[in-house]
Amino acid sequence: MPIVKVTPEMVAQAEKDIDWAAIDAMSDADIARQVAENPDAAPLLNRAQTAASLVRYVRSKLHLSQAAFAARYHIPMATLQDWEQGRRSPDRPTMAYLRVINREPDVTARALSAGA
Repeated sequence: MPIVKVTPEMVAQAEKDIDWAAIDAMSDADIARQVAENPDAAPLLNRAQTAASLVRYVRSKLHLSQAAFAARYHIPMATLQDWEQGRRSPDRPTMAYLRVINREPDVTARALSAGA
């Protein structure tokens, strides 16, 4: 099987190409069915795994250390570490906050610094 190198540009383009409205319209059962029917699909992640991968992905994309990410987005360092290690998972509002950071990292940081 050939090895395919995925570049950051490829990931960014794939993110832009996602039809988020169609994804949001799917039920959990629809998603589970599609994953079960596709032998190439990655397994579904639980909440802690999803949070851990999202936080690590966003930090990597922004080239920030844990300390810098925690400071920039006002997240306690121990909490961030717990999420990344899968020891704890953020609640729903915090997951939404992480998704906002992912989509608009600079706007989020500016909004937080304006309130300081």
